Order: sequence, then C-alpha cells, then structure tokens
Amino acid sequence: MVSNTAAALSEDLEALEDDLPATVDDGAIERMRFVAHALDEGIRVPGTDARVGLDPIVGILPGAGDTAAAIVSLYLIVEAARMGVSNSTLFRMLANVGVDAVIGSIPVLGVVFDAFWKANTWNLELALEDLAAEHD
Repeated sequence: MVSNTAAALSEDLEALEDDLPATVDDGAIERMRFVAHALDEGIRVPGTDARVGLDPIVGILPGAGDTAAAIVSLYLIVEAARMGVSNSTLFRMLANVGVDAVIGSIPVLGVVFDAFWKANTWNLELALEDLAAEHD
C-alpha cells in the first residue's frame, strides 16, 4: 500500500510539473524534488515495498536529528518563496515542517511518525500546485 501511495504521488508530481509555466526554474524544481525524495522516501525498507528517507533515520539522534532535518526541509520553502508561491501555501508548508519537527522530536514515537509523515513530498506538491494554478 505504501508503494502504491508513493507511486501515485510521484505521478501526481510529474503531472503538476507538466502544468508549470515556462518561467519556472527547472533546476530549482529538480533540487526540490531531490531533497524531498532524500528526506522522505530515498531508501527502500528491505523485504517490503515501504520507503523511508533520511528524516526518520537522523531523527534517531535526540533533538539534533530533527532540528537538522527541519533546517533542510526549510530549503523547499525558501525555493518555493523565491519562485513566487503564495503566502498561504508557504504557511501550509511551514505548518507541515513544524508538525514534522515537533512530533518527530518525541522519542521513539517520533521516528515512527517521521517514517509516515512525508512533509517534504507534500510540500513539493503544494508548491507545484500553487505554481501550476498561477499558470492557468
């Protein structure tokens, strides 16, 4: 099931990228996609179709791991702001990172939460939706 969800989300992201205006920085989109993938689903869990990223792995380090992941997550928000994403979407993106950082910092529960809460992938999708909507 996780694999189907990840595959569907990946297809959604690709469809959104097709709807972006020509003025959008393709390099920035690729960097954002790389960061989101690395933090949220870059590693396949052996023996399953499930994928996790670096976020739950670095989250094992109390405090410092979730802080580091949140700082890297802010990169997506900075790029989105630079490309002209609306303030309301930027606020939603910040809220996703905030939830990820706060709940992710809870010992044990936070690591499990980080494995399922794909804040960076969702933030990439929010940014692409916003940029595509501006183009329409």
